[in-house]
Amino acid sequence: MSAEPSSQTMKPATAAKKLGIYLPAAPAEFQENALTREEFKNLQDNPPAWLVELRRNGPHPRPEVARKLNVSIGGLTRAGVSEALTSAEITALLQAPPEWLVTERSTHAKAREEAKLAKERSAKRRPKS
Repeated sequence: MSAEPSSQTMKPATAAKKLGIYLPAAPAEFQENALTREEFKNLQDNPPAWLVELRRNGPHPRPEVARKLNVSIGGLTRAGVSEALTSAEITALLQAPPEWLVTERSTHAKAREEAKLAKERSAKRRPKS
């Protein structure tokens, strides 16, 4: 007696976050309707043109902007970058980096290196089974 599992739904904001897109830039139909897991998987496996375009050109959400600029989200906040940026805007920043971007990239690189060293030290301390 195996019953078919109930279809769980996902809020548009959650789906947008998992897809790495900026929700206000998505079509109204996507913004206003919950997605089933199956619909979400279909979007991942067979992205429609609007999703491909958003991923390619943006505007991108802050986590994606931070990743593309190689800074932390906190670094974006310190620099006063609070809005979503397009790929063209990100490219322009990378081609002629302002002082804040150079500083934040350096800070981010140091933080990643420190985290890596801490992880290595932690692994050495753990007893081997």
